[in-house]
Amino acid sequence: MARIPSALVAASGLVGGYGVARWTKKRQLGGAVLAVAGAAAAQQWRERAGGKAAGALTAAYVTAFGASHPLAKKVGAWPAVFGVAGAVALASWAVADRRA
Repeated sequence: MARIPSALVAASGLVGGYGVARWTKKRQLGGAVLAVAGAAAAQQWRERAGGKAAGALTAAYVTAFGASHPLAKKVGAWPAVFGVAGAVALASWAVADRRA
């Protein structure tokens, strides 16, 4: 089975979580998508880069989710979500995926 980059998993969790919440109008479903993808990415980060890196990237993932809310008031919801997803993906690639 092909390895899915953790950067893609993390970015998909942020974008997918927002999309599901927006389209279903059920924030809990979006939160579930966000949490499942975040847990999957964290497991990959731990396997590929170790516990400290996984902790830092998990903190970045949670911070990105929180930061998207005030950022959305300035640039719009989708640009904010894509921006923070891109930032997390870049960090994930730099710390965990580029070694693979």
